[in-house]
Amino acid sequence: MPEHYAGCFACGRLPGGLRMRFRVVDALTLESVVTLAAEHQGAPGIAHGGIVAAVFDEALGALQAFLQEPAVTASLTTEFRAPVPIGTALFVRSRIDSRAGRKVRVSGTAHLGAVDGPVAGTASGLLVVVPADHFVRHGRPEDVAAAQAAGVAPRPFAGGS
Repeated sequence: MPEHYAGCFACGRLPGGLRMRFRVVDALTLESVVTLAAEHQGAPGIAHGGIVAAVFDEALGALQAFLQEPAVTASLTTEFRAPVPIGTALFVRSRIDSRAGRKVRVSGTAHLGAVDGPVAGTASGLLVVVPADHFVRHGRPEDVAAAQAAGVAPRPFAGGS
């Protein structure tokens, strides 16, 4: 799956970003492999926990591709099980667990070094489906305009209620 927005820290092309890409495993599951770099460390040689949480946020949020409508993270719980050494591949699998109306329950697991390597962490979250113009209404105007010019953001409704 390609990036959803080039300016995204997690899947976009920003310097120092994660540049995550996803592969569809089945109808409700995605996989990604990301290797964290020196700019992602907290303690010497170890990934910052906030970066690992960002990896999970992106992996769970990317599941909205299955919904075919936009959704945002309403909650994210991350459990850290092992440090993630800088330069080690982190194999992340995320899946949709359930949906009730606008609420979508999601979860994920990250493994060190291999798809079946030691568990580095787990996450669970709640995505909430939002209207298509959510990001247009809430984004910084100059960034929204640039994304619209690039064809990656919806235009606001003109008229109607």
